Amino acid sequence: MPPIQPPVFPISMLSSHLLALSFGATYVGSLYLSKNARLRFSKSPATPPTGPEASQYVRQRRIEPGSRDDPAVIRARLTAVTFATLFNCTIVYYLVSRSTLPSSDHSLGSTLALLGLSPAWPTSVLPYLQTPLLFLGPLYASSYLTQSLPGQAHYSFEFQFIKTFCTWIGFRNYIWGPFTEEIVFRACVLSVYAMAGAPRWKMIAFAPLVFGLAHVHHAWEVYNRLGRTQNALKQAAMSALFQTLYTTLFGAHTSYLFLRTSSLLPPLTAHVFCNIMGVPQMGLEIKSFPAKKRAIQIAYAIGIISFIYTLVPWTETPGSVFWLGPERFWRGVAA
Repeated sequence: MPPIQPPVFPISMLSSHLLALSFGATYVGSLYLSKNARLRFSKSPATPPTGPEASQYVRQRRIEPGSRDDPAVIRARLTAVTFATLFNCTIVYYLVSRSTLPSSDHSLGSTLALLGLSPAWPTSVLPYLQTPLLFLGPLYASSYLTQSLPGQAHYSFEFQFIKTFCTWIGFRNYIWGPFTEEIVFRACVLSVYAMAGAPRWKMIAFAPLVFGLAHVHHAWEVYNRLGRTQNALKQAAMSALFQTLYTTLFGAHTSYLFLRTSSLLPPLTAHVFCNIMGVPQMGLEIKSFPAKKRAIQIAYAIGIISFIYTLVPWTETPGSVFWLGPERFWRGVAA
């Protein structure tokens, strides 16, 4: 009986690291290549007011020319990252076409499978409920207790849907931003690691680092927005550190969802949901509802424990290409 030959993968592990970093650099770099996409900062930023004038100040800041929320800047940045995303997908297609059968149809199908865009999406709703389950505490405290869920007293379709999603800011935060980021930082990055035969634990460990590092550049915005002082530098560094850690952990979660389901949809919906919910703030929620302190703490605990308990069974997807293991992965894609 002839010895079993080890699998031959299309690229080396070093190449996968370099490609993953280049995907992130291309995505972030595109924001600075275009003159219209670069942010402009005032030399003497205004001090944010307090009291009744605060909300009006926020609305005015959002439309300040050259700011991150300026519609013209948003359009330029969305255009830039769209081209960066297409460029990175083209690289993945090129690698696939050089590594599988010569048929262009086969290469296209394999590329779509690698990017989680094939028609074989998860039929179960459970993978999509994983992230909301983790956010059970914030959902209870920030939504239910504030009576802002659909059907409750303070819910407003115009404010919480139209003004949230049907604006340039909403389109960036909840639609096109998450979509392009998931394609690049999940689909493209995990694809090249899979092409190198990386075991699943390495893919879940390495890929989120690229996503976390891609958010470091926000420190430059914070530093400039706060006046380029020594205190601004400290706040920018702390903000960058927290955002990098948070996005890296989030990236690990969505990478796991992608690998388990071989679909872009579960991590994409998780990304949109997390953007809507924001960072959990249990201390602030308890301060707002002191009489519900114990209930809020229990809701957080139940959410976290349930999330861990259901992490494997709820994400089970028979035939997941990415979950076949490095020794069978490439054969599964090329079949």
